[in-house]
Amino acid sequence: MSLTRRTTLGIFAGAAFAPAIVRAQTFPSKPITLVVPYPAGGPTDAIARFVAQDLSTSIGQNVLVDNRAGASGAVGTRAVAKAEPDGYTFIFGNNQTHGNNMFLLKEPGYDAVKDFAPLCGVGAFEHAFVVRNDLPAKTIAELIALAKADPGKLNYGSTGVGSGSHLAMELFMQRTGIKMTHVPFRGAAPLVQEIIGGRIDIANSTLPSVLEQINAGSMRALALASPERNPRAKDIPTLREQGVSNADADSWAAFFAPAAVPQPILDTLSKAVMASIAKPAVTEAILKLGFTLKVRDPVAFKPYHLQEIATWKQIIADAGVKPE
Repeated sequence: MSLTRRTTLGIFAGAAFAPAIVRAQTFPSKPITLVVPYPAGGPTDAIARFVAQDLSTSIGQNVLVDNRAGASGAVGTRAVAKAEPDGYTFIFGNNQTHGNNMFLLKEPGYDAVKDFAPLCGVGAFEHAFVVRNDLPAKTIAELIALAKADPGKLNYGSTGVGSGSHLAMELFMQRTGIKMTHVPFRGAAPLVQEIIGGRIDIANSTLPSVLEQINAGSMRALALASPERNPRAKDIPTLREQGVSNADADSWAAFFAPAAVPQPILDTLSKAVMASIAKPAVTEAILKLGFTLKVRDPVAFKPYHLQEIATWKQIIADAGVKPE
């Protein structure tokens, strides 16, 4: 290749990258939208709002939370996948939206890996077995006995087909040999209200979504589906303590942006989000929900993300859950 041609190609390449560099230097110059693919009022929404509020101050632009619920989180996730890749739209997703939907929805409308770039992993929602107050079961052993006495009579709620609460219960039923009837909801808030109202028998729900109600006596907690007790709920024993092994299930959560967002903007947004989560006030607010923080930067989160997808793909297959 001649020197002249190489020089010309270099000029064209520089011109192509120039707009991205300029955008990165001026980012952000307008309000940013943070999509929560679930209804307002749940723990996912709460964490997103803590971060959005701090970001609005730290980056000098309003970060507006947009709740776009539906289709097990796929409606909001699909919207972000197709959004303008300029950094002004990102999402607070989880193992359902950016993992299990790939195997549980016939047409999710996006690819959880190819269409998104992780900004940071935040941590995990531990799952707690909660029951309506008048259910005649005070322990996991009593719950198992009740379910075995009349297979399918007990119903359990979840935050949607393919959600962590759904698959965690499928895993529990596999391990204990019981059968219950699934009742999916569009998010944590309506599920919680149905348990309080006594219309749902049990849920393997994320601890942040039910901790306040447990403490208030609106429902009872039987167990935590996690290796250790949670410091915010020390009185709730684990499944392992009650003789049920290999049924632990934590649901991770993470921030993502569209994959085509220029790398400099991804870096800026990622650093800003992680800085917000690290602030004591934000950290404490998140921990009070019962959420377990384990922040991973994009480099550390990517292999974890892929491994989680592979793990739960196998669990879904073993449970025989079919796409809807």
